[in-house]
Amino acid sequence: MKEEDLSRIKQYPIVEYLERKGIKPVRRTSVYALYRSPLRAETHPSFKVDTEKNLWIDYAECRGGSIIDLCMRLEGCTLSEAIHHLGQNAPDNTSYSSHKDFSQNNLQPTMAANETRKLISISDTLPQHLQEYLTKVRCIDLEKAKPFLKCISYEVRGRRYQAIGFANQSGGYELRDNGLFKGTIAPKDITLIFTDKQTEHAIDKPLPVCVFEGFMDFLSFLSMKEEIASHCLVMNSVSNVARTVRYLNDRHLPHIRAFLDNDEAGRRATNDFVKAGFKVEDMSVHYKGFKDLNEFHVYRVRERQKHKGQIQIRMSVTEQNQNMKSKQVKHKMR
Repeated sequence: MKEEDLSRIKQYPIVEYLERKGIKPVRRTSVYALYRSPLRAETHPSFKVDTEKNLWIDYAECRGGSIIDLCMRLEGCTLSEAIHHLGQNAPDNTSYSSHKDFSQNNLQPTMAANETRKLISISDTLPQHLQEYLTKVRCIDLEKAKPFLKCISYEVRGRRYQAIGFANQSGGYELRDNGLFKGTIAPKDITLIFTDKQTEHAIDKPLPVCVFEGFMDFLSFLSMKEEIASHCLVMNSVSNVARTVRYLNDRHLPHIRAFLDNDEAGRRATNDFVKAGFKVEDMSVHYKGFKDLNEFHVYRVRERQKHKGQIQIRMSVTEQNQNMKSKQVKHKMR
């Protein structure tokens, strides 16, 4: 194949390629499109297409590449087959703008490779909209979560943003807003949460370390429990499995409970811990059928609220019936 033909294929807009397959983004901006991953079933979007560079990344798998790499994954074909398939469909006019008609909402920005988020300030107080996101959307117990969270104000390209910040052990922060944005204030690292309760068991039999994929899962676990007796470790990404293994090995902690996502990346990470020699309790079996621990937690909270509402309705109806009967008795007595 000629070099110019390969170049033409690589410029074939990934967004257009996905649209032809009936795959539409859940969010679009002028520089990126965000999807629920076409590589697996999921409810929270984790697949992003950089429409300026025409590259994709799947955050859950920590994998990405060009349109050729994506075609090989989606079609289950070889490199030459992918090139042939794309060559038949790629438009001849490569001046096509893959980000036309994208909305210009006030969204968290996509980062170019040479850009960084400039940290402006760190506050202990989360603004109301971020508090409501945690309590109403994620069903997080805010009083339990507050000690672990900060409000991070930062700047990109002269514009300021606010996000929920979760600190890691190297001084960086995992960021989350009240929409679909996920990001990091470098450096990226794991987060360790120690509890005094673990000390009580340290001499006899140390409790297993609870390992979480992201901080929203840890906050869900925190909200579900009256108290936490085990040490917890948040990886902040499955890309930090090796770092987690080193940390646990260095401290001779051989037993873990893995609260990872019910997807390919989560299962692969769990297997990596097993291969590394850890005794692993795969806790994802307890929320089978849900993407992750938070989705399971939200479902449980919603069901309890629904059940509570039904009981209140029945009590109200019963009270009304009793009042009507009482009035009828009084009327007869007259």
